[in-house]
Amino acid sequence: MVARAYVLIETSVGKTKDVALALRKVKGVKEANAVTGPYDVIVVVEGGDLTVVGNLVTNDIHPVGGIERTVTCLAVDFT
Repeated sequence: MVARAYVLIETSVGKTKDVALALRKVKGVKEANAVTGPYDVIVVVEGGDLTVVGNLVTNDIHPVGGIERTVTCLAVDFT
C-alpha cells in the first residue's frame, strides 16, 4: 500500500517559485504546484507507509529554504 499526503505550504515573501522548483526535485514528491489562496504551494508526496511519508516531510521538505509553515493532510482511501 502506498501512503499519500498533501502538504500545504506557506512560503516567505517572494520565495514561492523557488520553493516549488526545489521540492519538485525531492524524491517522493509527486507534484509541487504554486497555488492561490491561503497557501502558496501544495505538494503531493507518496511513500511506502506513513512513517516514510512523515520522514519525507520532516527530513526533506521542512529544511527547504523559504518555507515558513506547513500543514500535512494524509489521504484516506475508502476503497
